[in-house]
Amino acid sequence: MSNDALSFVRPTPESPWGTYLAQVDRVIPYLGPLARIADSLKRPKRALIVDVPIELENGTIAHFEGFRVQHNLNRGPGKGGVRYHPDVTLEEVMALSAWMSVKNAAVNLPYGGAKGGIRVDPKKLSLKEIEKLTRRYTSEIGLIIGPQQDIPAPDVNTNAQIMAWMMDTYSMNVGATATGVVTGKPIHLGGSLGRVKATGRGVFVTGREAARRLGLDLNGARVAVQGMGNVGSAAVELFNQAGAKIVAAQDHTGTIYNAKGFDLAELIPHVRETGGVGGFKGADVLGNEEFWDVDCDIMIPAALEGQITVARANRIKAKLVLEGANGPTLPAADDVLASRNILVVPDVICNAGGVTVSYFEWVQDFSSFFWSEDEINVRLDKIMVDALKRIWALADEHKITLRTATFAVACERILAARQERGLYP
Repeated sequence: MSNDALSFVRPTPESPWGTYLAQVDRVIPYLGPLARIADSLKRPKRALIVDVPIELENGTIAHFEGFRVQHNLNRGPGKGGVRYHPDVTLEEVMALSAWMSVKNAAVNLPYGGAKGGIRVDPKKLSLKEIEKLTRRYTSEIGLIIGPQQDIPAPDVNTNAQIMAWMMDTYSMNVGATATGVVTGKPIHLGGSLGRVKATGRGVFVTGREAARRLGLDLNGARVAVQGMGNVGSAAVELFNQAGAKIVAAQDHTGTIYNAKGFDLAELIPHVRETGGVGGFKGADVLGNEEFWDVDCDIMIPAALEGQITVARANRIKAKLVLEGANGPTLPAADDVLASRNILVVPDVICNAGGVTVSYFEWVQDFSSFFWSEDEINVRLDKIMVDALKRIWALADEHKITLRTATFAVACERILAARQERGLYP
């Protein structure tokens, strides 16, 4: 095996795992004596590939490939979402699990990093077929998940209903109701208030702090968002409430623009009803590449990874980029944005609101005592602000980007736990 990757993965510089490895390499000079064990950050602890066969409603048997990767469990059980998408690969899930390790450590949650996914286009399946897919996948990965082992959550194209099916399947297999096996569940099954909008709220909280640091007034600030799912829509609602104008939005259905700002009371219901921003009447239509030329103050990539390339980074006009998605900026593009004095709040802190409230949900499930939404939001705000302050202090001290500083804080915690635990046997 090489020192840079596992033998069964051949990452490219622009692939998710290649991006993660480059980010680790950049942080090694700031790890001090712990740098000698930094190779453990480049090797997932466990990767499970499963066949997920289901009988379709037309009577045929279809097979789907599923994954669950546990990147690092030094600091606690694995934590990370499950996505259903036709482009899911082992390499992508490895990278997402590694970013979860960093994210959990950055906000100092007692978790390691994990991630899961199935290569499937859920739009081509009925609701009953998705239920079958979910239950079979849960049974297949049941070997390695559990309330104290690895706790899945929603991600791309998964939601509270899918978490309910996962919880029920796991519970049936172990013979007892285990609410703590997943987070992001429906409220009446042990879910937490505030969980659905938590990731978007975290994007807003870190964005608010970054704007304050830049001297950027949110009142009247122009915001462009890529992705109008749970993360993007929740984030822009909060920015809009703070006085910002949402001038551009892009998703898989198209790109829309309105220099005066969208009426979110009309746009968000349109997205929910039609599945995307395409066809919204209160805006002009742009070509998809024109999104990166929009005149804005804040850009929120909240879709999939690898969206900000070098070419696009040279065109972005925003002063502030808030990474609502995981891994949206390629390492070379990071350098371009830094050279142009565009501040990037990286995914591993910016979108950590979701896993923070997942942690709250997990704690509430164990205690069977539940908090109000106001309590959830106050606790989330404090954890995010405190984490960002420490990261920013390190960035100022070493004159490094927020991404490298976040990795430095997180990787030091992960490796310190590894060193203190030692190697078994």
